[in-house]
Amino acid sequence: MISSLLLLLFAALAVKASAPVGPWDAYNYAPKTRTVYPVAVKEVHGRIQNTDALVSRGSATFSGNGSWVALDFGIEVGGLVSLNFAKVSGGSSIALSFSESPVFISPLTSDDSSYPSANMSYDGVLHVSAPLPSGFWTQPSAMLRGGYRYLTIVSTSDEPVAISNVSCAISFAPHFPNLRDYSGYFYAMDPNFHDKNFLTKLWYAGAYTVQTNTVPLHTGRQVPFVQSPGWLNNATLGIAGPIIVDGAKRDRAVWPGDMGIAVPTQFVSTNDLLPTRNALSTMFAAIDPVTGALPESGPPLSQLGSDTYHAWTLIGTHNYYLYSGDSAWLQTVWANYTKAVAFLEGKVDSSGLMNVTGLRDWARLGGGGHNAEGNALLYQVLVTAADLASHANASDLASAWSKNATALKQRYNEVFWLPSAGMYRDNDTTTLCPQDANSMAVLYNLTTSPEQADSVSEGLTRNWNDLGPIAPELPDTISPFISGLELQAHFASGNDERAMDLLRREWGYMLYTNLSVQSTLLEGFTGNGSLYYRGYRGYNYDPSYTSHAHGWSSGPTSALTYYVLGLTVTSPQGKTWSIAPHTAGLPAAEGGFTTPLGWFGAKWSLKRGAFALDIDVPEGTSGIVRLPFAGRVVVDGKERGVTERGPLELDGGRHAILLSS
Repeated sequence: MISSLLLLLFAALAVKASAPVGPWDAYNYAPKTRTVYPVAVKEVHGRIQNTDALVSRGSATFSGNGSWVALDFGIEVGGLVSLNFAKVSGGSSIALSFSESPVFISPLTSDDSSYPSANMSYDGVLHVSAPLPSGFWTQPSAMLRGGYRYLTIVSTSDEPVAISNVSCAISFAPHFPNLRDYSGYFYAMDPNFHDKNFLTKLWYAGAYTVQTNTVPLHTGRQVPFVQSPGWLNNATLGIAGPIIVDGAKRDRAVWPGDMGIAVPTQFVSTNDLLPTRNALSTMFAAIDPVTGALPESGPPLSQLGSDTYHAWTLIGTHNYYLYSGDSAWLQTVWANYTKAVAFLEGKVDSSGLMNVTGLRDWARLGGGGHNAEGNALLYQVLVTAADLASHANASDLASAWSKNATALKQRYNEVFWLPSAGMYRDNDTTTLCPQDANSMAVLYNLTTSPEQADSVSEGLTRNWNDLGPIAPELPDTISPFISGLELQAHFASGNDERAMDLLRREWGYMLYTNLSVQSTLLEGFTGNGSLYYRGYRGYNYDPSYTSHAHGWSSGPTSALTYYVLGLTVTSPQGKTWSIAPHTAGLPAAEGGFTTPLGWFGAKWSLKRGAFALDIDVPEGTSGIVRLPFAGRVVVDGKERGVTERGPLELDGGRHAILLSS
């Protein structure tokens, strides 16, 4: 139950304005009701009568021990199963098992959500004794399954039993009465992909992934982990809920690195920032009061010893403030925030670089010492900290952090740039050029020229196979988390064709492969597309442990809005904004998002050398428009002359721009 105070807080953080209705709504994966039912029978084995009735809330009779049916909900769901029993005798019983991937459908076990092992230690089944003589049964809340597509029902006795009305009560996004009530949208046709609606579907798949990762406070995975068989999801996740976590099935804990991708997705799709505020408050509440160190993850994991995830919490603080303008909250964490920035700055040694000693990270190997990824994150921390300080009336801090960022950028290029590769190396003792640091260098503006950024963009493609980039820092692994940063880096460096190629390879595979759920996005996979994903420092988890709804994989959702549509906010709540469309070989795109100031929308089309752009942004704001090519510009029917792509300065309101070559 959400308290009235919490609902008031949510209302203060998000304008409950719905996105316009249009053809894009057909690609919204969120269910229409919070109670969902299976839509198909996937498999049937043994003696079961009338199985098809189970997809129409009807009754099927199980007549033999070991007989089973796998039901398909059609999309990733999560929550508590309910069903009705009839024709029950004294010994009637069933068991339930759950799976995200069809590969792991089984009457004997569920996929692995609890214990990270390498020995196929699956979760087992949920045993259910039928109530006499008949009746209604609901899954115990502690046994919640946060993410699955397939539910298997198996008879575990010789006595016949009838089952009907099988449903799942959705547990995620508990503060959303209507899960489809998005405050943003995106719509574009892709003429260069086998499914022309791919980009729109992908945008919504990322949005729905993050919705499934927004969970009630007391539904975390128990620690110590329950070893097979069994699972428990009744641990407390932070100081308040709802709260954003990394995955629907697992880990179900706050991970600030994951939030670096998931929160921009959240902003452009639902503007649902209360879970982000709760997650960040949870991290700051756990700061070491002496050293200023932040934990790597939230409770109940509460893992320590990660300099990079420490940095991600600080970057996430800026993201939250940029989107929400929540000055009151910023003041409550400011003392801990400044202490946490000082913790990282204290690791900068005589080399002028941070010496990374907290080695836990997103799974990459290496990472210690004068590491390029860690220092790229520190640079982004300093740049965003300076901006936050300017809003917090801390001008001395803003000046100091900005100065330190400038010095770090210079040392970064002196130490890490490898001219022979045209990329940045991982540290000062190697020639390995990692995916993460090079993507961050372009995205965070550590490069010193457009030519250098282009060189990095080109170099990153040397890691690609047909399914995406193999991360040099984690061999045989494709990481959608880091690929989401790479995707933005290609757009940011003006290499739109590369960005679109990466989208189609990696996310085209994830969204359409029959190994996954085809509605939310995979945590990661191997270079050949199999479901093995390496955990911390290369540890091989069993393939069923891989999450199929992981917010860190949703990078395309914000990238399509920020780059293809071209619409971003440049100051808190969008008081200032930017529109710079990347046409990327597409004929048209439209969409927008909501902030506390109101609706921000854009729509563009490109036809026969003419580019038309319609803008709808709140009155009282101002922004800059950068056009995709030079030409003759007409704004609101008035000639503006010839432009070299802009920028055009505009006040808020509605505007129509026509550009002709």
